[in-house]
Amino acid sequence: MEIIVLIIVGFLSGTIGALVGLGGGIITVPALLFLGSSTSLLDSITPQVAVGVSTIIMIFTGLSSTLAYMKHQTVDYKAGVIFFVGSGPGGIIGAHVNKILDIHSFSLYFGLFMILIATILLVKDRLKPLTFKPGKGKVIKTYRNKDGMQTTYGYHPLVAILISFVVGFSSGLFGIGGGTIIVPTMILLFFFPPHVAVATSMFMVFLSSITNSITHISLGNVNWLYALALIPGAWFGAKFGAFINTRLKSRSIEHVLKIVLILFGFRLVYQGITGQ
Repeated sequence: MEIIVLIIVGFLSGTIGALVGLGGGIITVPALLFLGSSTSLLDSITPQVAVGVSTIIMIFTGLSSTLAYMKHQTVDYKAGVIFFVGSGPGGIIGAHVNKILDIHSFSLYFGLFMILIATILLVKDRLKPLTFKPGKGKVIKTYRNKDGMQTTYGYHPLVAILISFVVGFSSGLFGIGGGTIIVPTMILLFFFPPHVAVATSMFMVFLSSITNSITHISLGNVNWLYALALIPGAWFGAKFGAFINTRLKSRSIEHVLKIVLILFGFRLVYQGITGQ
């Protein structure tokens, strides 16, 4: 029974992660903690193991969705590598900080982080992008969509690396992809077309998850039985999410995700404060 439950969790996290560029860990980690602490479906699980398993799953979520987005030519590989220069080291540091957190402090901080993510999702559509101004040292790119509409976007590599370091730190600490922070940044600050931002985010998630996973494996934070059960669902879920992303607006699924994040977030905060 636990294998079936984990496959379903993997599929949902992969679908949602690829659809809106989150990476899926924002679903996997709280789901594992809930199933381990509040049900008899899984044995008790520590935050370190939940995060370690999540980083393994994100390798496959990131790879699967990146391969799907490659077919639609929406991945900006150069940008993904530049962002990874910051997110890679950030993830390693975050993974080491994670090992000092007990279940209550992790639940409190992760719950607050989930509420922050939900807030970002709530306000990002109301924020207007800055006026694009080509500048010295910026990487400038153009993208033409399937309708022939051309968009120019650009970013300063140093700014991108600094922002992605923070994203990588949160990824290594909480086992999430970081797409909720990086995608709005790409769109609002660097003027990425939304589909390019999501696809490039998943490419960065794939690269970052490799370094994060190596770190968590070295720290003994991976339950391989759980990871192997989650991988098939995450792989096909990511392909399904990427398929939906290229055909439908993700607004409706984002509304559901906001509600889920807020509910999970407040529950984790309550659990972290009360220990229940």
